[in-house]
Parts: sequence; structure tokens; C-alpha cells
Amino acid sequence: MNRVTTLTLPDFHKTLLGFDRLVEDFQSFNNAGYPPYNVEKSGNDKYQITIALAGFVREDLTIDVQEGTLTVSGEKAEVETDEIEYLHRGIANRSFTRNWSLAEYVEVIEAKMENGMLYISLERIVPEEKKPKTIKIK
Repeated sequence: MNRVTTLTLPDFHKTLLGFDRLVEDFQSFNNAGYPPYNVEKSGNDKYQITIALAGFVREDLTIDVQEGTLTVSGEKAEVETDEIEYLHRGIANRSFTRNWSLAEYVEVIEAKMENGMLYISLERIVPEEKKPKTIKIK
């Protein structure tokens, strides 16, 4: 008995209409471990995402926030030359997209890049009118 154990998404999505986002989400699982990142929390309302981006420079990266989703994308242009022959190529030079859903009132404060690491600072900033308040009894 033969068993089919793989599903090729490029072929499978041809039968689905209107499910483009679903197919994109499944295809993103292939890059689930790249690039590696940390999410850190300091205090009650401050967070930092640290992404290891060896070989990328600021110009290769895009950071967007839209409708509560933080998206970091990297597009590395391939430099092809006949002068270099790779005997081993272990440094990933591929494009990527990473998404994080942001909680209510979480805002990106800044992004900086140092020594191949991208640091994105976030903070939960609750408006004064939404904070709990105590009413004094007279």
C-alpha cells in the first residue's frame, strides 16, 4: 500500500479560490526558524524583539505596523559572480518575513541595528482615559 506523506502547496492552492492568505500562512512555516529572534519583557509594559540578521544591512530591511500586526521583512539582493565559488554556503542570504500580533495599545517605540542584530523596542501605552481610576468619596 502506498501512502502519500507530502503535500505540495503550490499544487494544492490551485484548487482553492479566495484562500490566498491561508496558503501564504502555510508557506511561511517553511521559514519558521529563520531568522532567529528573542522576545524580551522588562517591567510591566516594555518589550524588545531582537532579531539576528547576519549579512543584512538597514537598507535590506522593512518594518511596518498595520492593523495591530508588526511585520519585519528582509530582501537580500543576490550578488552573482563568476569569480567566487562557494565550497560551503552556511550563511543564510534568503529573504524573510516575520509577523507579530501586537496587543491593544502596544506601540513600536524605536528600531535600531547594531552588529548584525535588529532591536525593536515596544511599549504598552494605555491612554489616561482608559486607565483605572479611584474615585474619592466625599
